[in-house]
Amino acid sequence: MTELTLKGLAAPATIRIDRWGLPHIRAASARDAFFVQGFNAARDRLWQIDLWRKRGLGLLAADFGPGYLMQDRAARLFLYRGDMGPEWAAYGEDAKEICTAFAAGINAGIDLALAGDMPLPPEFAELGTRPRHWAPEDVVRIRTHCLSRNATSELARKIVQGLADPETDLLRMPLNPPVPDSEWAVTHPADLPADALAVYELATAPVTFSHERLNATLEDAPRWSGVDARKTVIARDMPDGSNNWAIGPANTATGRPIMASDPHRAHAAPSLRYMVHMTAPGLDLIGAGEPSSPGIMAGHNGTAAVSLTIFCADQEDVMVYDTLPDAPQTYRYGDGTEDMVQVDEVFAVKGAPDQTLPLLFTRHGPVVWQDSARNLAVAVRTVFTDPGSAPYMASLKSMRMTDMASFRDSLTTWGAPSVNMVYADTSGNFCWQAAAYVPKRTGWRGLTPVPGDGRFEWAGYMTAADLPCIENPARGFVHSANEQNLPSDWDHEGKPVGFEWLEDRRAHRIKDVLGAGHAQDVASSCALQTDTFSDYVTRLVALIPDSAPAAPRDLLRGWDGFAGPDSAAALLAEMWLSSHLRPALLKRVAPDEGLRKFFGPGHIATTVRMLEGSHPGLAARAGLDDDAGQDAFLTDTLSAAWEDATARFGPDPARWRWGDLHKGYFEHAASPVTSGFDVGPIDKGGSASTVMLGAYEASDYRVRHGASVRMVVDVGAWDNSVWINAPGQSGVPGSAHYDDLTPIWARGEYVPMCYSDEAVDEATVETISLHPAG
Repeated sequence: MTELTLKGLAAPATIRIDRWGLPHIRAASARDAFFVQGFNAARDRLWQIDLWRKRGLGLLAADFGPGYLMQDRAARLFLYRGDMGPEWAAYGEDAKEICTAFAAGINAGIDLALAGDMPLPPEFAELGTRPRHWAPEDVVRIRTHCLSRNATSELARKIVQGLADPETDLLRMPLNPPVPDSEWAVTHPADLPADALAVYELATAPVTFSHERLNATLEDAPRWSGVDARKTVIARDMPDGSNNWAIGPANTATGRPIMASDPHRAHAAPSLRYMVHMTAPGLDLIGAGEPSSPGIMAGHNGTAAVSLTIFCADQEDVMVYDTLPDAPQTYRYGDGTEDMVQVDEVFAVKGAPDQTLPLLFTRHGPVVWQDSARNLAVAVRTVFTDPGSAPYMASLKSMRMTDMASFRDSLTTWGAPSVNMVYADTSGNFCWQAAAYVPKRTGWRGLTPVPGDGRFEWAGYMTAADLPCIENPARGFVHSANEQNLPSDWDHEGKPVGFEWLEDRRAHRIKDVLGAGHAQDVASSCALQTDTFSDYVTRLVALIPDSAPAAPRDLLRGWDGFAGPDSAAALLAEMWLSSHLRPALLKRVAPDEGLRKFFGPGHIATTVRMLEGSHPGLAARAGLDDDAGQDAFLTDTLSAAWEDATARFGPDPARWRWGDLHKGYFEHAASPVTSGFDVGPIDKGGSASTVMLGAYEASDYRVRHGASVRMVVDVGAWDNSVWINAPGQSGVPGSAHYDDLTPIWARGEYVPMCYSDEAVDEATVETISLHPAG
């Protein structure tokens, strides 16, 4: 047993760590439980949360030098700068107390580490930095780690439509439901450059390291004003999707509800998520959250289980201003003008004097681009700037609700990100509720940059009280997977919510399996979370003409559609789609490379639907508007894929494996300047459209997005629940729990979610006893 004394702890507490690295916190009060949660975050994830804090508050340059100055400025543009009263109130009457305790716990851990009584993670020594203390407000003021919505897509749409037409843009991002061409009349007429949102992209980008960036001088700082040379308007082609569902008691083998959750995000070491169990009088929570935030966002409280996925509401707009020729900080608004507000911020810079840089704001938000010669400026209007929109912080209320009505009521102050919440409790109730602050727009849909002259204002927000909900449906389950799931009679013109949803094949697969009664227990929900059926690719296979070469044609026609790591057909099918068919299609649709760069790989849903006969304008543009032309195109690209696979993996398809190409990988942020911190590669099944998401780039087929945390909860028989968090719970390289869950995750397996005292006692392998100072 380890014994530690912590300043700020009110009464003795314990952390029991089970064999899979999950900490079980027991404290004498809820306040102490959140304090210990903060301390434990410092114990297990200090490098990660310290880097996140410095990124979010714009403090990177003080540690890493001038190469980070522009990212600091960008981050501070999007900090919450409003009144803290309504900010705290949005998350619950005790939110300030909770965050104060949590920050104090982090600081207690930092103090131990700086005093040498607890080891510092090795990254601090590698990069020559030290952790800094937290203020309670730091927990909520940072907004830039929230999943942003469609600002970059608005800019891309404007540019693509200018170079081509609205239908061509659907190959970049389809719209659901479709919108009339009259929508584009609201677009500001001025041409905008591809980097008009570079500052916004930099503000929301992760921290990157390179020797060149770390050694940059003040003169070099402007070079680091973008995101690693990416064109900012290229659609983010890695889907930040997720799956969840709740199955009612009538549809399970035990008569108890089941709740399943597997949020999909960028793979990294350490994981974005962290599992924790917190027990105190009136509190008994277990589940996953972000280690930099108190509480949990998915899990259960001993009565009710909850989880979330992204509900693709549009929470931001690009505003374009006409500025005055002799006053570039004054813009036209209504019948007159308004002045931008300038805030001069001081930035500490390692190895250089402090730098003072101006931040400009319009009434709508931070100014991210200006062209004084053309009398133009661009700002981003986003929910980030309003109280109650700190990412996931409203979980402080929802995670403690024990009945469905209270749960739904708690979500009315859920601001961001926009989410599909599912709920199930021991009374047998279950529901789906959409929750977010959704701007009320009148006269436009938020899909294109609009003038910031007062004609396109938000008239407040829709909240969860205005958004749809399904309670205890007769079909016996609710689910979501980032699909367009608004009711069929929703008024999209009068109450626009969003039009840019993720592809719907995961949702359809989940619905089919649940509707057929094939997920009646915990094990079958686990199997569904790790399901690799590839709907879009099997639809492409159905289009292969009889005239295609027999070897690739027969291999794919004999395939069952499951993209497991051992599948030869999956290897060929995915190489065909990603390395040959989609690139060839894009060259036909957009022969001009200046246009083509905005499409990423091309949207898979539009690609498949076009080849099935939808989007005739696109098909004509690609020269695929007749059977002979399409058959030749499919045959040529399939033949090229076969030759590619043969060259790379040998002439015998019986020896081909999808997992030999498609690799899971968890990259550490500091890997470009250090070594030994990455986890992988690991053979992986799935694809960008399977329930078990395995999204990759065709340049290397490395899985960059997918589930890290997964859990399936047996509601009421809590110890039957299971979870997994890859690569491991700990963020400290060299820890036993840094990557120990990776092979289990790779096999699609889970570990027990111990909840009862008996289960926790049996699984405990380490105990930390905490004592108050003095």
